[in-house]
Amino acid sequence: MVAAMYRAVTRHIEVTVEPNFVPEQSSADRSRYFWSYTIVITNSGEETVQLKTRHWIITDASGRQQEIKGEGVVGEQPTLAPGERFEYTSGVPLSTASGFMTGRYQMVTKSGERFEIDVPAFSLDSPDSKRVLN
Repeated sequence: MVAAMYRAVTRHIEVTVEPNFVPEQSSADRSRYFWSYTIVITNSGEETVQLKTRHWIITDASGRQQEIKGEGVVGEQPTLAPGERFEYTSGVPLSTASGFMTGRYQMVTKSGERFEIDVPAFSLDSPDSKRVLN
């Protein structure tokens, strides 16, 4: 199965996401499906920015939504100078064989201006899920 890549750009800051199903941490018998996702944030703008908070909306195949808000990502609040990038990998469990995630990061410039950037919506598909195009 070829991994999909998702991309969004807001104010010259690019966010790419590559989700991957993790079969060894999943069990259809227990209705537990797990994905890892790798996110790369690239600052193509001309100002230094810092990621302050994250806001995720996770939706499973039954339409159940989970909202997650918090400081930073993976315990960090990375600062990105022009041309720099930050990469991290995290994970998400679902009780259904498919779903999707979308989100936003709150950023702040050196001068204190706060703004949000989009994380592209990305699909979570396991080999057990039937592919449905919406």
